[in-house]
Amino acid sequence: SDYEQQALSVVDNVFSKNKYCVLTGGSGLYIDALLYGFDNLPAACLDTRNSIEGVYASDGLPGLRMWLKKIDPDFYAQVDLANPNRLKRAIEVTLTSGMPYSELRTKNHRKRPFTTKCIVLNRPRPELFQRINQRVDLMVQQGLIEEAIEYFAYRSLNALNTVGYKELFDWLSGCYSLQVALEKVKTHTRRFAKRQLTWNRKYQNALWAHPDSM
Repeated sequence: SDYEQQALSVVDNVFSKNKYCVLTGGSGLYIDALLYGFDNLPAACLDTRNSIEGVYASDGLPGLRMWLKKIDPDFYAQVDLANPNRLKRAIEVTLTSGMPYSELRTKNHRKRPFTTKCIVLNRPRPELFQRINQRVDLMVQQGLIEEAIEYFAYRSLNALNTVGYKELFDWLSGCYSLQVALEKVKTHTRRFAKRQLTWNRKYQNALWAHPDSM
């Protein structure tokens, strides 16, 4: 992928000047791309893509989730279940290749000219969830609602299909009250955090540590 090549170029540049390179991030797909490389995944035929879009049009996210859970439960447990594009792509690749998307993504790890040490920053669940709720409140104080109003006309763009904007766009569309929308932002963010923890558990040699201990 473009990201993989660009990230490796940056890492090479850092190593040319330093002994160590520290990388931070929360998206498992991008971490895997840098550490292991992306597999060459097959492109779907038009009929397959239209079939998936048909399910999404008729059954929405629940339909995609049920489909993915049936054909690739491992990836279902890791993916952002609120992101329809990720769900569609996983279903598409699985149907086209005849193999679960989760297996294709981890089949061949590319060798890297560096060794890695993974550190997973973790907090007890009550503490983590409290901080998530506080962060959402802070985002609101810093203008999240005003941003959502400003970008409402562009709500169909994939870049805005994220937790925070989606719920506020639904509020602006009259689906529910602002209070309900903000509670949904907190709930969906907590769920996303739990999926990140599930993803990080696959890094078998990772060091898990509380941020305050680092």
